[in-house]
Amino acid sequence: MSALTATPEIDGAPRIVLEARNIVKSYGHVVALDGVDFDLRAGEILAVVGDNGAGKSTLIKTLTGAVVPDSGEILLDGQPVHFKGPLDARHRGIETVYQDLAVAPALDIPSNLFLGRELLAPGILGSVFRRLDKRRMREEAEKAMADLKFRLPSIASRVENLSGGQRQGVAVARAAVFARKLAIMDEPTAALGVRETGQVLELIRAIRDRGLPVVLISHNMPNVFELADRIFIMRLGRRAAVVSPKTHTMADVVAIMTGAVKVEAG
Repeated sequence: MSALTATPEIDGAPRIVLEARNIVKSYGHVVALDGVDFDLRAGEILAVVGDNGAGKSTLIKTLTGAVVPDSGEILLDGQPVHFKGPLDARHRGIETVYQDLAVAPALDIPSNLFLGRELLAPGILGSVFRRLDKRRMREEAEKAMADLKFRLPSIASRVENLSGGQRQGVAVARAAVFARKLAIMDEPTAALGVRETGQVLELIRAIRDRGLPVVLISHNMPNVFELADRIFIMRLGRRAAVVSPKTHTMADVVAIMTGAVKVEAG
């Protein structure tokens, strides 16, 4: 096959929100990340794809503080950051939706949306007795779901009574509510039906349209090409290419992922 040319820039050179430079991470003799460079631009959905073992999970864990790199640099809004754990990344405005969702099935939707960040009642009831402001949490949850145009049977529903897509929607909405810099979605449509997948994709678009950049990790190529502004392709722990779905086909991306085609800088 002939060489492909990666698209290095989008016209206008948008601001870079999150950047990684020459990230290296090894586990014993296994090199998971071998000098990876990464950048997420303002207002985009950036898909991260690659075969199993390509380094996607390690890269994302590095960017969210779950893994500390052996070397390299991470910058948020141009400033170096050193995350010691996921809470550090969360405090800096980075929210992640993991494949296992991390929702509490027995709790209602507002309680899940504010899980770990509950709002306390005003005055002595909140400051001394730690009483939750359930009314305010419900109102803000209703507003968040309305803003994202995500339909639910009732805001008071327990998560265990929701469908898989609706549960995923709650987890994605939680990221949208609290993310100040960016949101990361790890296989958000895995194990969902066609209709529910469509709902989640619309929710991710709504987050991007509100001005929040999104990193999407997915094996689902149709979803990637439907959503992504750029596609970050990994192979053997390295960045193989960054391409545009407007200029490259699914076959092109798969060929780069598998090493069947060489990519030349454009």
